[in-house]
Amino acid sequence: MNNYLVSISTCFVAVLAGCGNPSAEQPTAEMVPPVIAPFENLDTLAVNDWWNRAETAIIDLKVDRNKVLAFGMYTVSNNTLKLTAQLYPLYPDETREVRLEVKKDNKWQEIQKQEVNDLGWSALFRVENWDTGQDIPYRLRHGQDASFEGLIRKDPVNQQEIVVAAFSCNSNKDRGMRESYVRNVNHHNPDLLFFAGDQSYDHTEHTAAWLKFGLQFRETFRTRPCISIPDDHDIGQGNLWGENGKKSESKVADDGGYKYHAEYVKMVERCQTAHLPDPFDPTRIEQGIGVYYTNLIVGGVDFAILEDRKFKSGPNGKIPQQGPRPDHIRNPEYDPASIDLEGLTLLGDRQLIFLNDWAEQQDGIAMKAVLSQTGFCGGAHLHGNKENRLHADLDSNGWPQTGRKKALQAILKANAVHIAGDQHLATVIHHGIDKYGDGPWAFVVPAIVNDYYSRWWWPEDEQPGGNHDSKNELPWTGDYLDGFNNKITMLAYVNPESPSSGSGYGLVRFNKPEKTVIFECWPRDADVSSPQAQQFTGWPVTVTIDN
Repeated sequence: MNNYLVSISTCFVAVLAGCGNPSAEQPTAEMVPPVIAPFENLDTLAVNDWWNRAETAIIDLKVDRNKVLAFGMYTVSNNTLKLTAQLYPLYPDETREVRLEVKKDNKWQEIQKQEVNDLGWSALFRVENWDTGQDIPYRLRHGQDASFEGLIRKDPVNQQEIVVAAFSCNSNKDRGMRESYVRNVNHHNPDLLFFAGDQSYDHTEHTAAWLKFGLQFRETFRTRPCISIPDDHDIGQGNLWGENGKKSESKVADDGGYKYHAEYVKMVERCQTAHLPDPFDPTRIEQGIGVYYTNLIVGGVDFAILEDRKFKSGPNGKIPQQGPRPDHIRNPEYDPASIDLEGLTLLGDRQLIFLNDWAEQQDGIAMKAVLSQTGFCGGAHLHGNKENRLHADLDSNGWPQTGRKKALQAILKANAVHIAGDQHLATVIHHGIDKYGDGPWAFVVPAIVNDYYSRWWWPEDEQPGGNHDSKNELPWTGDYLDGFNNKITMLAYVNPESPSSGSGYGLVRFNKPEKTVIFECWPRDADVSSPQAQQFTGWPVTVTIDN
């Protein structure tokens, strides 16, 4: 029997799994030590005697043993391959060893073995001196019969255009497969995938929900690199202001920090981000929680990967409350300067150092982009329903305003565009720092499933903004102030009344010779293989990046 022990303060959590032959006599609950509080109500479907759990609507974890290798996810950076193998829960008498094979000269060759972590059921492979000049098939293997095959793509450095498909907010209101997304992505054939967060909405059952996500999307990242970063719902919170990893004392964590046990947070981040390039500065934050902010270069396009929630200050107790919730400002007469106080943090000093250093690294780089969880402004007026108008939402990165300015200045210095998710509301915005249009461009992509919590761009006076382009089919575009008095220029938006209820995905095309970026926004139900396929109204949007 294989025991995996995780230290929790002065106690231990014993995490085990069931038997290797599903037709054999099942282990009994008495064989498995109980989980010790406070971890006892987290990930219950995938720990201890998981085989005794009742069936769940999330996913069937009791798969045939030749299917226990669920998927692999990888990146290649600085000639180093990092690949996560994700497994279904294992039984006690099953091996915890996973093998990585590559195909060369038409023969499979084993190159590495790794141990599965029983908490989250993943294993990480790291292979140095990877050949980035050719496509290399890979195969993950477990036991005699379980395997998962994929392809490590060569670096597309000779391509004139690098294409990224971007997603966010995979709501559990629809637990079906994602056939239209898989069909469209594989037709576009992007060079990189980006999942900006909320891959899971089953707050306390991440392993089951993460496996469900993988089952839905694995045919998109089986054969291409993939960036995934967790957001608030992934780690079990409605909102997240990480505040350097402290333990939250609030039921809804609006005082800053993490609601659930640090070992659970670490498990989520390990499963979703371990395959990313090594972090810029791996120093752990409070409670021993790790970091993953880093960069990845694909085909000469350099992507900075931020953790825009991890260091951000929580609003509760720090600023004057202007509504029924500390993070929702309902008072249109409030002074935005009253909440931009000294000591409040957005990205934090460590990430600003990284972002400014990354901005200056230009050798061999054709273009740059920043990837993060949410946008750097208040890009929505109505939240949840059309009767719920917020003057400002402190969950957005429009606050604190001083932190926003520092972040945008670093992004601008890099001549980078920004790609994010979280808002459920697709937008293209040209940020203003000191004046309209002097900052970077940003594309917030739509929700994969937009029936969890809708948002609308709906100015109260229902008038076009300043410098509105009369050729724009959308009425409420142009220059606006958001609820924090940040200057923004709205170019395009997708309200929930749009096709597919505003659900869909983004496609970003980086044209290296022309220094242009094309933002595309596709409805969930579109069939991009059809000549009649239409993007959302207002898209595509093409911007030119100044050198």
